Amino acid sequence: MVVALALTLGGLAVLPLAADRFVVAASRISRTLGLSPILVGALLVGFGTSLPEIVVSGLAAAKGDPDFAVANVVGSNVANLALVLGVAAAMRPITASRGLIRKEGTLVLVVTLLYVSLHINGDIQRWEGIILLAVLVLALALLIRWSESGLLEDTDLGRYVTVRRELVIGVVTMVLTVAAATVLVEGAERLAIELDIQSAFIAATLVAVGTSLPELATAVAAVRRDEADLVLGNVLGSNLFNSLAVGGIAGIIGPGVIASGFDVLLVVMLLITLFAGLLVATGGRLVRWEGVALLGVFAVFVWLAGSNLA
Repeated sequence: MVVALALTLGGLAVLPLAADRFVVAASRISRTLGLSPILVGALLVGFGTSLPEIVVSGLAAAKGDPDFAVANVVGSNVANLALVLGVAAAMRPITASRGLIRKEGTLVLVVTLLYVSLHINGDIQRWEGIILLAVLVLALALLIRWSESGLLEDTDLGRYVTVRRELVIGVVTMVLTVAAATVLVEGAERLAIELDIQSAFIAATLVAVGTSLPELATAVAAVRRDEADLVLGNVLGSNLFNSLAVGGIAGIIGPGVIASGFDVLLVVMLLITLFAGLLVATGGRLVRWEGVALLGVFAVFVWLAGSNLA
């Protein structure tokens, strides 16, 4: 119990500090190179903060536990939309551009619908994993195409040195963020085992929240620094990688049958995606009461996960 608590507290201590500096590096790189903050958030931050899900779900699939892998994807996607956006909006209203809602938001909805339609029948097939990875390539191509601008023509030495330094800092802090989340998840899992909690429920709630902590820490840091585009880009990019990259890798590594209770949770994930999208689309922003509403939705999801998986 002492080791589990030490790992949990250690992860919690390092995670917000590393994520805060990561946001600074990502923001500086996007401005210096003339890249869209949405693109940086969706690709750099989204992929970086999805690494815990990739590692956890990939290992679970390799060990022959598809329930754990799917539960982590579903729980992480819901945590991103309800918990991460909920906390961020409760702190400060988040404004979204129409282009973001229309393009990236629609893409996430379509990807979520694809993931649900592939797994609603109660199993994971290797060919389904291949489809998800193929769609990931198309989604990344679309994100790059939708980026508002490319590289700036003015790239003097001073600017190059700044970008290089921020890239190094960004990579280091991203690794620290992922490592802290991994340590935190390890500690939380040990606590859960000692408390005799079912693995599928752990994956959909405890592990999902743990692997979504980089997104949460990054979102909080971005809100504090008034980088709303980076918050939304992070959440959308993370959910894209969760559904396509994490789901695809898990399907290829460890296909198999999943528990019957997932049909309800998959539909709930799709409904929460629609609900969050509607909140953002209404007025083009998320206000504080909507953030609180999303937190309430997350609490309902946890209750449903306990009812169907515990």
